[in-house]
Amino acid sequence: MDLPDVQYQRLLEFRIGLRQFNRWSTEQATEAGLTASQHQLLLAVRGHRGPRSPSIGELANSLVERPHSVSGLIDRAVAAGLVRRVIDVDDRRVVRIALTSRGKQKLERLTSLHLEELKRFGPALRAVWHGLVED
Repeated sequence: MDLPDVQYQRLLEFRIGLRQFNRWSTEQATEAGLTASQHQLLLAVRGHRGPRSPSIGELANSLVERPHSVSGLIDRAVAAGLVRRVIDVDDRRVVRIALTSRGKQKLERLTSLHLEELKRFGPALRAVWHGLVED
């Protein structure tokens, strides 16, 4: 397979853009008093699709982590007052995770900042993406 140089250049630009956004996101989380992982956890809880808050297993899938790693992250988030554990009403063996008011406030602030940054940054990244998939 002999790909043209432009494909490598566009892929590099795309990956650089993703890394820049990720670094910016991490900085915003730090300024809000969170780790990047805590921010991702809060987003995974709030963005979960379903009638109930997510289980630890569902969060592990969303975060692409092992359940025991996510359980430790949840322990730290509970200690920080960001989330709370809730026993499932239908299956008491299942533990669900819900945001606290403190977690909601921090996530709302960060989400607002991220949406503004994506409005600014998105068009450039989108142009590179379209160049990758259309050629």
